[in-house]
Amino acid sequence: MDYIKEIENELIEKNNLPSFKAGDTITVSYKIKEGNKERIQQFQGVVLQCKGQATGTFTVRKMSGNVGVERIFPISSPFIDDIKVNKVGQVRRARIFYFRERTGKSARIKEKRMAR
Repeated sequence: MDYIKEIENELIEKNNLPSFKAGDTITVSYKIKEGNKERIQQFQGVVLQCKGQATGTFTVRKMSGNVGVERIFPISSPFIDDIKVNKVGQVRRARIFYFRERTGKSARIKEKRMAR
């Protein structure tokens, strides 16, 4: 038996997050503390990678003007308020780091069609 995994599962809070993978466009609602105030900031972008299970992270990239901004979020963070999946992308890799060098039409990700 793996005792470390058992202890991780007991100590880490489980967030009810939707399932997403690399290539999906998501909106992360993140709690930010400024002094004694707390507000929710939304970060919308494409998921570049998902790493790890219970203590894992996921990287989201968005374009702000002509500058690419990447942010790494821990999956089990208490500051994540909500995650909304906007588009489900169709990519062939689990980590799409090649997406960083793409601009214009080549930076588009094909959307996966869902059967109704």
